[in-house]
Amino acid sequence: MKDGALVAMGGFGVVGIPENGVLAMVEKKLKNIRIVSNVAGIADWGIGLLLQHDQVIEMNASYVGENPIFEKLYLMGGIALNMIPQGTLAERCRIGSGGIPAAYVKAGVGTYVETGGFPMKVGPDSKSIVQVSRPREKRELDNHEYLLEEGLHVDFSLIRAHQADKYGNLRFRKTARNFNPDMAGFGDVVIAEVDQIVDEIPPDQVHYPGCFVDRVYKSPHVYHKVERIRYRDAPATSKDSKAGAKDSRRQKIATRAVKELQDGMYCNLGIGIPVTVANTVMGKVDADLQGENGIVGMGPYPRKYEEDPDLINAGKETITEAIGHSHSRSSDAFGMMRGKHLHMTMLGSLQVSETGDIANWIIPGQKVKGMGGAMDLVACGSRVVVVMEHVGPGGTAKFLPKCTIPLTGKGCISILITDMVAWIVIDRECLSIKIRKGLCCPK
Repeated sequence: MKDGALVAMGGFGVVGIPENGVLAMVEKKLKNIRIVSNVAGIADWGIGLLLQHDQVIEMNASYVGENPIFEKLYLMGGIALNMIPQGTLAERCRIGSGGIPAAYVKAGVGTYVETGGFPMKVGPDSKSIVQVSRPREKRELDNHEYLLEEGLHVDFSLIRAHQADKYGNLRFRKTARNFNPDMAGFGDVVIAEVDQIVDEIPPDQVHYPGCFVDRVYKSPHVYHKVERIRYRDAPATSKDSKAGAKDSRRQKIATRAVKELQDGMYCNLGIGIPVTVANTVMGKVDADLQGENGIVGMGPYPRKYEEDPDLINAGKETITEAIGHSHSRSSDAFGMMRGKHLHMTMLGSLQVSETGDIANWIIPGQKVKGMGGAMDLVACGSRVVVVMEHVGPGGTAKFLPKCTIPLTGKGCISILITDMVAWIVIDRECLSIKIRKGLCCPK
């Protein structure tokens, strides 16, 4: 690997990342690296270490999330950021590995993804724009609008698996599978870091055939870092009064959201308040809860000492598996959404409009969360339930006549649930159906 290489990396958060491969890149002091990855890890681990050492000049990712170094570098003009909806990223990886040049997707219609012009890189003054994203070709098919997205190709693919055999076949473990199979096949050189090397993986247990893999090495050390350890029996509220009040509000929203679930449903849970529904729904509804990292059959948080570092939800929190659960790669997880195999999705948001628009991925010049899987989810045609606190930091309104920040999707919300009120959206008109007693809604 040389300076300036374009490198794809598997993983979701810090689960399933080629951690020793990243450490080797840091040690080699490679420069001007361009990276394709779902996220950039955390500040002190994974890709975050490369960012710390100014080794990366471009990130192609879906989510900035909880990496303050990544966010700061972008906002100060230290790195170029090509933001890609998570499902679109997974699909571009998949078709790239299959020799398909391009595909049409719904995600991003009516947003920056379609129009282009997103500031990929700003100047040192944090205001001037140096580089912007390109617009996408749009086409109507089956009475729906789609955007043309091209397959990806990179110099190196670094992935992580649980086992490899002497034939190069790979086997992944639980939610550590995520983006790894998708990130593998479109690299000139595919390098797999594995926990174990065995003589042979039984054929029907092979998750990824060895013909896609060029190099395999055993991890010199398996770190098993976890971003967010959550326990089922932990206190619901914080000792800090403000934080405790916030936790209480969020729990009430999750409790109300559970009422939207029905027996037999398949429902995706996004990050934030939605993922807490898995802990709230126990014993109330027999629904299968899906995560964009590939799990179907998400259970509640584990009890203390029962956590598994390879088992997380979309919010990178420790979880358990429900009876009848399964795991898949990221592209299949989003195929479930696009193919309308899910009945419902629950998302958080920064803003919601009276006409059912949603904006939840960026506050220009201030905060960069990233699209994550939200653009794919709101475009998939299933029922969209938004759960959020009614008022933002400093008393700012989040429910508005019109969103004031870049959109995630237009007219896509079915119901909005906050700590003050619930609305149902019919024909792009928001109608109040319940207001909690003693609370008034800010104008």
